[in-house]
Amino acid sequence: MKKIVFVFTLLSVVCHQNFAQEKIPVGLIETPLGEIFIKLHDETPRHKASFIQLAQDGYWDSLTFNRVIPDFVAQGGCPDTPEGFSDPEYLLEPEFDPQLTHIYGAVGAGRDDNPGKLSARCQYYIVQNKDGLHRLDGDYTVFGQVIKGMEIVNKIVAVPRDNNNKPERPITLKMSIIHLSKSEINALMD
Repeated sequence: MKKIVFVFTLLSVVCHQNFAQEKIPVGLIETPLGEIFIKLHDETPRHKASFIQLAQDGYWDSLTFNRVIPDFVAQGGCPDTPEGFSDPEYLLEPEFDPQLTHIYGAVGAGRDDNPGKLSARCQYYIVQNKDGLHRLDGDYTVFGQVIKGMEIVNKIVAVPRDNNNKPERPITLKMSIIHLSKSEINALMD
């Protein structure tokens, strides 16, 4: 009887571990215009971990898409101010990967003109140009890809904006991390 209980327990643990390993963290941005789902790249582990932490901490939930430019990007997170880029706690070493480029729907980390190309982990952007923005490759870290919701990004960059490309009406966001299986992710992409 003890062997049966042991085998059952072992199978339960193995099955649970396999199930847990199948779940993948996905970024979910909820806006008044709709939802955007982001697959986070394993090739950029520090940026991925930072994005997950800030989302789980609710960091972005009081912020907005602060810069929107058609045929360029929708940018959210901290505003373009020196304070947004000077706190070492919110800076990350770049993680450039030649396979991760600025294609349509790529999610990258904002930064200022610092010589080390350090990312401002509090700021991200989504490439909205259908041809991509390959002039940014190797200068800004791409750490994710929109897997559903580019029609929402297209709506965001089309809103009326001021001379600084700030939306006239704030586009609020609520950020969270959901865990999905590969089949659930594939279903989102269909």
